[in-house]
Amino acid sequence: MRTRSLLVLAGTATALALTWATPASAAGTVLTTGSTGGAAVAVGDTLTAPLASGTSATFYSSATGTSGVKCTGSQFTAKVTANPAAPGTATESVTAHTFDSSTCTSNVTGVLGVNGITINNLPYSATVTSDGTLTVSPPSGSVIQATVQLRTLLGTVTCVYQAPKLTGKADNADSSINFTNQQFAKTSGSSLCFANGYFTAKYAPVTDAGVRVYVN
Repeated sequence: MRTRSLLVLAGTATALALTWATPASAAGTVLTTGSTGGAAVAVGDTLTAPLASGTSATFYSSATGTSGVKCTGSQFTAKVTANPAAPGTATESVTAHTFDSSTCTSNVTGVLGVNGITINNLPYSATVTSDGTLTVSPPSGSVIQATVQLRTLLGTVTCVYQAPKLTGKADNADSSINFTNQQFAKTSGSSLCFANGYFTAKYAPVTDAGVRVYVN
């Protein structure tokens, strides 16, 4: 009887151990909070990120130039739509990508200032893979579009730029997302609107309810 009781206790202890182990396994998702391998980001959660401290979002006329528009205030907001086990691909819906026009300047000849930058055709879909690659895509049949309003001596000039997609990279060191020289082509606007716009920005930290997000 004593031997049987010990076996029953051992079986119960094993079952409890497995029960406690289950949440840890479930937390091994592509997106986690607090640390790598931390708590899983729940589907439906909203992620936000401002520009990394001390950096600017730039929209320059060439990949190597410094002529164009620069903003020190910008933020994106995305809703998590899928967060599978790692390694894998998480998906998000980018619901907002804003620029604070009061922080934007331009060094384009003939331009006095920036009245606004608006990202059109939202929401966009985004995928994040376990290696940190972020891809932002427009809705089917649409494009990623930025409308830039420049203030000139002759009034406001509207420049419209489009891109088929954007590609960025996530870095767990500071929970950042980096976009480097993402090319947009001008589709409408005056001669003051440069023919191509190259977008570069670093957003950090990406957070979920104030807690840093990591990619696994």
